[in-house]
Amino acid sequence: MQAEYNEQSIKSLDWKDHIRTRPGMYIGKLGEGSSRDDGIYVLLKETIDNAIDEFVMGNGKKIEITIEGDTVSVRDYGRGIPLGKVIECVSKINTGAKYDSKVFKKAVGLNGVGTKAVNALSEEFFVKSVRDGQAKLVKYQKGVLVSEDLKKTSDRNGTFVQFVPDREIFGNYRYISEYVEKQLWNYAYLNRGLTLKFNDQIIKSDKGLLDLLSHQVDEEFIFPIIHITEGEFECAFSYCSRKYGEDYHSFVNGQHTPQGGTHQAAFREAIVKTIREFYKKDFEPSDIRGSIASALSIKVQEPVFESQTKTKLGSQHMETNGQTIRNYVIDTIKRNLDNYLHRHTETADMLLQKIQQNEKERKEMAGIKKKARETAKRASLHNKKLRDCKVHYNSRHEDRLESTLFITEGDSASGSITKARKVRTQAVFSLKGKPLNSFGLSKKIVYENEEFNLLQTALNIEDGLENLRYNNIVLATDADVDGMHIRLLLMTFFLRFFPELVKKGHLYILQTPLFRVRNRRETIYCYSEEERKKAIEKLKGKPEITRFKGLGEISPDEFGHLIGKDIRLEPIILKDNVSTDETLKFYMGKNTPQRQDFIIDNLRFELDIIEKNQDKMPLSKEEENLLADVS
Repeated sequence: MQAEYNEQSIKSLDWKDHIRTRPGMYIGKLGEGSSRDDGIYVLLKETIDNAIDEFVMGNGKKIEITIEGDTVSVRDYGRGIPLGKVIECVSKINTGAKYDSKVFKKAVGLNGVGTKAVNALSEEFFVKSVRDGQAKLVKYQKGVLVSEDLKKTSDRNGTFVQFVPDREIFGNYRYISEYVEKQLWNYAYLNRGLTLKFNDQIIKSDKGLLDLLSHQVDEEFIFPIIHITEGEFECAFSYCSRKYGEDYHSFVNGQHTPQGGTHQAAFREAIVKTIREFYKKDFEPSDIRGSIASALSIKVQEPVFESQTKTKLGSQHMETNGQTIRNYVIDTIKRNLDNYLHRHTETADMLLQKIQQNEKERKEMAGIKKKARETAKRASLHNKKLRDCKVHYNSRHEDRLESTLFITEGDSASGSITKARKVRTQAVFSLKGKPLNSFGLSKKIVYENEEFNLLQTALNIEDGLENLRYNNIVLATDADVDGMHIRLLLMTFFLRFFPELVKKGHLYILQTPLFRVRNRRETIYCYSEEERKKAIEKLKGKPEITRFKGLGEISPDEFGHLIGKDIRLEPIILKDNVSTDETLKFYMGKNTPQRQDFIIDNLRFELDIIEKNQDKMPLSKEEENLLADVS
């Protein structure tokens, strides 16, 4: 029976209910904190953005950020929100001073939404604004005002915001300190002179984008970093000696734009145009940009982003300094880079050699690539290795963030995940046996090895990450020695040939339960011995306890629960200033005295682990990591 459509069908939601009902419109995806673009980090970003905008306008040189458990605090020393407008600024949509371009000339947050979303999506939200000896204090719970006060104070001017993300919205979330630190370092690189204090850590950059490139890229540069600063544009770039592909860190008004946009496209175009004209040769764009690593920043009046989370700059018709962004970037790069190469002939020679090397390798690979594409095309016609999802690159931003590829081992595991997955956003790629150890091999192997070739094709990353097919790549292997070895081999593949995919936070490990504890009324999945003990205490009596030995033993119905809203993902995080090449060499290369010492030192511990495994006892996280290290 069709529901009746009448006047009673029309409903109006107030600001907080609309945000809580449709959070994706305001913060992208939700998530529980395992991904750096999960909603809890967006809440933090929206709060810090306001403090950054104060700094950019010359008010306050220090921002203090504290995260204790689930409580987040941000204190700036800017002008403070006008006391009579504090409530409106944190609870009335489309309200703020940033619509006045004289007050905030090149701000990040322009839609008057950010702080309101933080308020509505928090269990508790508190703001204190201090201006000239007076303080306005307001407190909310889930967007509902519960108290307000105005009093005298001796505190310094500025704004203090404290919030607790709502577990009703975000589930059992956690803040990963590495993600927060990365977020804060990006602010520091873009705002020289700003000091950020995160818990007890001081984050500050003196050289801006030069520091970013030096800290974020773990390979050697073939020539000193070229640094260009002019007007509203800044960039720093060089070329890596061994890296494949292109690596960009782009920003607009201090906002990190990991998906690029108009400014990044203009930079890529400008590099090609300038180098072609300088050397008077019509090089292929891929040869010119191969192995480039760059950081770029532009300031734009009233920027247009493709989503509320501002990860990609939109319209090409926006202007800065009286020019379109595209023309402004191209003119700035062309003038400065051309002058630099004329003055630094040694750098110009090394750059030419790199381009020629890329050209030679491309031509040598042409036949192999053509054959590999034909293989992938034939395989796709009757390919049971990939069960695709419906979301694609041109889908709306929120859906792209949810797109996930599970890489599985064996038919039983892939079959269970395939039956349980959400067809709209989740895809499955089935491995056939153990992948090849690709350490020390050239990219030629990616095309010659059918497994790697089909995986690369499925991800659509041959020409870089711009058209990455899935936002989340999840290694779904058994938590035994063989499964861990497969994880290591896959991680080696990605780190060797597509390191930016890992560095930009796209690679995860699926955490699967060791136990199922249930009675007639309730089922609890346990991921550790400690969780098993708590589950037994909670269910009381003598509940049924099942120990899972592998993914193939988990039924599709159970998998639906494990890869649904309660999915547990462990991100693969690479720390700054740690050489990827040296790490792979130690763990995946030939045995060395250092590696042998490492294995011998840990042999007794490893034997204890093996005995536990044989007795079907659960492995601790520390033990799992050790097995992965020495496998």
